[in-house]
Amino acid sequence: MKTSTEIASIYRQVGEEKAIELVAKAGFDAWDFSMSAYFTFDWNKGIVLDKDCPFRSSNYLPFVRRLKQVGLDNGIHCNQSHAPFPSHVKEIQDYFKRSIECTAEAGGNICVIHPDNRRTAAENAEMYNELLPFAKEYGVKIATENMWAWDVEANKASFAVCATAESFKAHLDLVNDDYLVACVDIGHAEMMGDMVSAPELIRALGDKVQALHIHDNDKWHDSHQIPFSMNIDFNGVAKALKEINYGGYLTLECDAYIKSAEDIETKVKNLCDSVKKLDEIIEKL
Repeated sequence: MKTSTEIASIYRQVGEEKAIELVAKAGFDAWDFSMSAYFTFDWNKGIVLDKDCPFRSSNYLPFVRRLKQVGLDNGIHCNQSHAPFPSHVKEIQDYFKRSIECTAEAGGNICVIHPDNRRTAAENAEMYNELLPFAKEYGVKIATENMWAWDVEANKASFAVCATAESFKAHLDLVNDDYLVACVDIGHAEMMGDMVSAPELIRALGDKVQALHIHDNDKWHDSHQIPFSMNIDFNGVAKALKEINYGGYLTLECDAYIKSAEDIETKVKNLCDSVKKLDEIIEKL
């Protein structure tokens, strides 16, 4: 299977072009154009903080074309992207179409757009249905993702939209379009305790699973650590992916691991080694 990783955590430290170069040097096949770092949301004040960046400027297309070329010059391509979030914020919603356009411009064919945790499946379906004609025009599928909430009193993750197979399938079924697919976030699923596990969610969604966010955690917190470093059973994840004949990319989202990087080049190489280990497990099944 081909491999990729989000680049937001890397480009925060070294810039986008160097991030893509490091991902290529490490041995990844592709890069995930994670656009989340272009927006900082203040959860206490409920506002988006000002941020000066090319993605939010009028020159966003030349910027994205340059990143695509850097990737091609280094022998890798963009496979998918992640739109900014949280999705309930109007200022961020206004950039969803730009996110889709930039995905296409970069060469990717899937854009992950979070469902709105504050909406019902029917209300989220309306949001996706409004975006689908634009996505089809650019040849980019939209992927919705399993979310989580936090029960402060119980000190553990609680139900959120798409967190269970039933909720996830409800979102997909209400839209009922090949251009809305599933991105299973392995770490998010494994936080949910008795509600669901990552293998269960993968099996339930079947061929709708066309993208992944892979990272490790203690099965309690959203740790976003390198695979095989904490408590998630990746052998079980591998078996589920094999059973559904998953044909997409193995895409990492280990941003917390990168944030702690002292030697970022080594950390990116470690990431590549970890996802190749997962690939080897799948291939041997």
